[in-house]
Amino acid sequence: MSRYAEITGWGKALPPTVLSNADLELIVETSDDWITSRSGIKERRISHVAASEMAELAGRRAMAAAGIDAGGVDLILNATCTPESIIPASASYVQAMLGATKAGAMDLNANCSGFVYGYVMADSLIRAGAADTVLLIGVERLSWVMDYTDRSTCILFGDGAGAVVLQATSGEAGVLGSVLGVDGTMADILCVPNDGTIEPGSASAVTRIVMEGSDVFRRAVTAMADASETVVRQAGWEVDDIDLLVPHQANQRIIDATARRLKLDPARVMLNIHAYGNTSAATIPIALTEALEAGRVPPRGNLVFAAFGGGLTWAAAAVRFGERVMPRAEIEDDLPASDRSVWELLQPNFDYFGRLERL
Repeated sequence: MSRYAEITGWGKALPPTVLSNADLELIVETSDDWITSRSGIKERRISHVAASEMAELAGRRAMAAAGIDAGGVDLILNATCTPESIIPASASYVQAMLGATKAGAMDLNANCSGFVYGYVMADSLIRAGAADTVLLIGVERLSWVMDYTDRSTCILFGDGAGAVVLQATSGEAGVLGSVLGVDGTMADILCVPNDGTIEPGSASAVTRIVMEGSDVFRRAVTAMADASETVVRQAGWEVDDIDLLVPHQANQRIIDATARRLKLDPARVMLNIHAYGNTSAATIPIALTEALEAGRVPPRGNLVFAAFGGGLTWAAAAVRFGERVMPRAEIEDDLPASDRSVWELLQPNFDYFGRLERL
C-alpha cells in the first residue's frame, strides 16, 4: 500500500505589537506610499518574546487542529534563520516547552525557503516510514537583526511563526512535485555579515541584514517562477488545476510576477504581506493558516508553495491537500501582552547602531 504525508493541522502565532509604515516615517527617510508601492507592505509585527515562544504557540495550535497531543509527535523540524541560540538548537527549547518527550528535534536553516525545504523533508521522511507524525514550524525574530536606520531592509521584515502537522496516510496527499535549489556563489548579496564563527573574536562587528535589493528581486522573480512551473509539470497539472498559490511573502511585486509567469488568476494567489511583511521561513505557514481560516483551501485542493531567500536558496512544492480543511479543535491561548511600546522594543537596535535618539 502506498504511503503519503497529509497536512492535518495548522496554526500561527503573531506578536501583538505593530510597526506601521507611519512609524517608520519617523525614523528613516521614507513614506507609506513609497513602501507600499515597492513592497505591498503596510505593517509588520515586532516580538517581545523569544522565537521559541512563538514557535511553541504555533505548534500547539497546529497540534490542536490535527487533534493530537505532543506525545504523538515523532519529529519537530524548526525552520528558522534567527534561532535564539546556536548551541543548543532552538528546536530543543520548543520540544521541551511542548512536552514532546518522544520527538526528535532540529533546526533547519534555508532562510526564507526554510519552510518549503522542511516540508519536502518531512514529507519524504513520512513516505519512507522513518516517521509517522512531524511537526514543522517556521519561525523568525528578524527584528533582532535589523538596522532601523537602513530603509532598504527595515521596511521589509517582521516577526512571527506558523506551523503544520504532517501525518502518514494511505490516501494520495502531500508532495506531488518539488524543487530545492541554491546558488551559493551569490550568497553574499543577502546575508548577515560577522555572524557565526567566520571571524572568531569579532563581537564588536556590526551584525545586521544587508541586501542588494535589485539583484535579489530579479533573481527571486526568475527562481520562484521557474521552480513553480517545474513542480506543476512534475505533478501533471495544468494551470487551471491549481486551486491556490501560497508564495513566500517577500514582496508583492515578486508574487505578482510569479503569478503572471504561471498565467494564474490573482484570485488564486494568497496574499497577506500587507499585514506582516516578510517573516522569512514563517510566511508560508502563516499564509496557509489564514487561507484555511478564510475557506480558500478546498478539500483535496491543489496548492503550490514557492519561496526564495538568502543562500541564495529557492524551493517549490506542488501539494495535494487532505480531505479535512477544518480544525479538529482550537486553543484560546495567545502570546502574553507586551508592557513595552514598539519604540522600547526597538531600543536595543537603536543603541547598537548609535545613530538615533530614543523616541
